[in-house]
Amino acid sequence: MAGGWTMKLLLVDDEDQFRRSLMRQLMHRKYQVYEAADGEEAIEIISHHDIDITILDMRMPGLSGILVLNEIKRISPLTEVIMLTGHATVSAAMKAIKTGAFDYITKPVRLDELINKMEDAYKKKELKKYKQN
Repeated sequence: MAGGWTMKLLLVDDEDQFRRSLMRQLMHRKYQVYEAADGEEAIEIISHHDIDITILDMRMPGLSGILVLNEIKRISPLTEVIMLTGHATVSAAMKAIKTGAFDYITKPVRLDELINKMEDAYKKKELKKYKQN
């Protein structure tokens, strides 16, 4: 991103090793990354930070990804959400999209594919923000 500005991401996944590894890779590419191990922590972060894109695991203990997605959209309607799943089903993916997710990606994550989706989601967010003004 130009001008020294970085996209603010929230990475939500209960698998610590996976989350930290992906976080390091994204930070290495100059993204500002917040992390959460569960839905409650994610909602807390969204409530206090202006997050551009959330990468959200669909299956976590406690709150499900769909419930967290609903809360994110309620608290921060402009934040785009990319759902992350190791157990991809068409019905689960369609439910996430209908609930307001930008898109979904399956594990194992290909970093280039994720970054492309993040960039597209960011463009959509900026367009929505522009249309509001």
